[in-house]
Amino acid sequence: MKSLLFLLLTSSAFAAIHEADVCVFGGTSGGLSAAVQVARMGKTVILAEPGEHLGGMTSGGLSAVDIGDPRSVGGITREYFTRLVGKYGKKLEWDQPFKSTGGPATGGAYAIEPHQAERVFEEMVKEAGVKVLRDAKLASVAKSEAATPGRNGAGKSARITSITLENGDVIRAKMFIDTTYEGDLMAKAGVSFTLMREGNAKYGESLNGIQYDAKYKPRSEFAQPGSNGRLKGGQGVWDRDFPLDPYVVLGCPDSGVLPLIELDDVGKPGDPAPGVQAYCYRLCLTTAADRLPITPPADYDAKTYEIVVRFIEACLQNGDDMDLRWFSKHDPLPNDKWDFNTATFGGNLPGASHAWPNASYAERETIAKKHENYHRGLLHFLATDKRVPEKVRKDMQRFGLPKDEFPDTAGWPHQLYIREARRMVSDLVLTEHHTFGKTIAPKSIGLGSYGTDAHEIRRIVKDGFVIREGKLAGGRGGFGPYQISYDALVPKKSECENLLVTFALSASHTAFASIRMEPVFMITSQSAATAAVMALEDGRAVQEVDYGKLRSRLVEEGQVVEWQK
Repeated sequence: MKSLLFLLLTSSAFAAIHEADVCVFGGTSGGLSAAVQVARMGKTVILAEPGEHLGGMTSGGLSAVDIGDPRSVGGITREYFTRLVGKYGKKLEWDQPFKSTGGPATGGAYAIEPHQAERVFEEMVKEAGVKVLRDAKLASVAKSEAATPGRNGAGKSARITSITLENGDVIRAKMFIDTTYEGDLMAKAGVSFTLMREGNAKYGESLNGIQYDAKYKPRSEFAQPGSNGRLKGGQGVWDRDFPLDPYVVLGCPDSGVLPLIELDDVGKPGDPAPGVQAYCYRLCLTTAADRLPITPPADYDAKTYEIVVRFIEACLQNGDDMDLRWFSKHDPLPNDKWDFNTATFGGNLPGASHAWPNASYAERETIAKKHENYHRGLLHFLATDKRVPEKVRKDMQRFGLPKDEFPDTAGWPHQLYIREARRMVSDLVLTEHHTFGKTIAPKSIGLGSYGTDAHEIRRIVKDGFVIREGKLAGGRGGFGPYQISYDALVPKKSECENLLVTFALSASHTAFASIRMEPVFMITSQSAATAAVMALEDGRAVQEVDYGKLRSRLVEEGQVVEWQK
């Protein structure tokens, strides 16, 4: 008891109070955009990052950027990527549409090295004069609440006054912006959010809730791919779903299911269900001579990957001439490096992500390590196990971790790919009606343009076979870039008047499957920062910002808020 008291007194004695006009919580790509924008508008800003690195996934391994239509990207986002590729002597054509090679709008000129991405972020915050706090883990949020008179009776006014970090430090600000992937500040501030796939009935959608997309329904035969690894319709060899037996003893449910598979209540298509998209690490691997080995976890057991063996057997029966692409789409980067994505059996670990959003920082470390151990084990399995085709083994053996990336974690990315976590529920919720262009969102502060891309939620048993429930990857009915509403960035006024939320914004699960891309995150964050400064200067709640004035300022600074071909 005495030691605990001593610890509390000691931490309190060394705690600091930080003050600024605006606090941006989350040193992600969006956090950097928001903080730089606030500073450029002449206000003091603190960027608080729970970890040690800046840039989130943009500097954390997602190197072949999901850019969508370049013409829909503006402002600081365009500035950042222009500056980044300039380090390679490249120039981006922002006035040209993405030129597809059979797949989605990814990579190409936007393929960059993680350490260069982080370097540009660091340069921009330093130039703007942003105060950065690292290892700033959120402990609590202090709010002031008061009754407010109105024509319909008394209402409620709520504002964040300060946040306290785990080390005892306090950050006081007039405006707050949550730029975390998880919506951590939003949640601790008592703002409404959901972790449910809402189900189609809630918003009249067609792709929400439990999903068994016909494209990913197990089938016995697949056509052979072209040289780009894709079928004529664009589906890659990394997405091949065969009718695999899930049981330890073939055909025997009583023997239990193999590792990596859940025996779950499958549910009806379109019904509401919990669960967020699968997470993974986006590895940056290299073929350079000085590459570091990808060591397996201490408890490596090849039996973990028995279902992968059955997948290989099915591929060979199908006549596939397998190489490493069957286990990870990988896009070339500068300097003999590659951005490794995921596959039917790749880096994703379905189900392991579900506890992450509400987990403590310590619990998240455990979950992240589970993903890392699984992924390391899979790559070791592919490189060494005799049941893996020799061509795949030799292909995998060419790769290792680069010495000049993520040096403090020995080449392994420091950022887990948080594809989805909490989503705010505000007065306006963006749905697939908005992303498919059936309804135009009001008060546009930026555009989204990527397809509807939801990674699997669960790997379960259905009708006696393994299936990736929740997996969706398609377009948006041919509709071009769509508007993202300012109202989706602000909570209900009664819940908080001085907070904006830019990644965990107010959107349904299926709409979020398109909105969630990093460039869009940067766009929403710059726009939110602009609104925060305007609310501060005008003495208004963020819900009362003059949209006409905001739109003019955004356009003036190069944001694209309306689609014009």
